Amino acid sequence: MENFLEQMAEIMEVDSVKKEDAIQSFEAWDSLATLSIIALADEEYGVSLVNQEIIDSNTIEGLYNLIQSKK
Repeated sequence: MENFLEQMAEIMEVDSVKKEDAIQSFEAWDSLATLSIIALADEEYGVSLVNQEIIDSNTIEGLYNLIQSKK
């Protein structure tokens, strides 16, 4: 989880994120961030995600749990 938090902080262009942070609350949240998350899930975790799944996950932890459930 720690590595995932670091990766998400990089995507969201902040120093750090917390697992309870809402994905859509970040200033850098946009279509490019969504594509970066999709690429991260595919390259690092071997999981395919679609945009709506990311939005529906709501939080960083929700997104992490989604990726883990698809492994």
